Amino acid sequence: MNVQEKLIHHFAAFITDRKKTMMEKVLSDRTKYVTVVLENIYQSQNASAVLRTCECLGIQDIHIVENTAKYELNVRVLKGADKWLTLHRYRTKNVNNTKTCFERLRAEGYRIFVADPEEGGLPIGDVDVASGPVALVFGNELRGASAYAIENSDARVRIPMVGFTESLNISVSVAICLNTVFSSMANHHIAKGLSELEKTELRLDWYRKTVKRSQIIEKEFLRTIQ
Repeated sequence: MNVQEKLIHHFAAFITDRKKTMMEKVLSDRTKYVTVVLENIYQSQNASAVLRTCECLGIQDIHIVENTAKYELNVRVLKGADKWLTLHRYRTKNVNNTKTCFERLRAEGYRIFVADPEEGGLPIGDVDVASGPVALVFGNELRGASAYAIENSDARVRIPMVGFTESLNISVSVAICLNTVFSSMANHHIAKGLSELEKTELRLDWYRKTVKRSQIIEKEFLRTIQ
């Protein structure tokens, strides 16, 4: 066993079998094939609701761009969901953080789709999920996605609507988009699961967050195996 596997085995002794079984079930349904980008979300309850929605639906990575609005937690809305997610935050001053985020996504093989309710966008159900990993970008509650995000995406996508109301709450939009994309993936028999290496890394991260005083326990354990 490598060091990661030894640590997992050691931490496992501090976690109930029921909890470990639950973690394995959640791990089996986790995905990085689809990721969500939040750009300049200014209301904490909205950002937190999106994180909670993503965690419930099996998304692992969330990218948070903070050019004009700082991401803040709303613990009453989150209900601990952020504990199980991997958050990538882009908040460097005097830098186009959207550009930095997009460059990273491109390097990791994602195609980028920006949610935009305006006519002319691609219906979310028509996204070609078979061509590679998908990043869905959701912009500011009032102004929507930035001009840079729209101009540098692969396409704008929209949720087809037939009522008088022109837009949905962001967490509702995220839930509908993700459910639609996952349904398309299932129809195309696209496996959305993590690699074994990704599962190992995430399992260790979750074990560390679950075990009390994990930093001290890990430090003492590593001393014994050196």
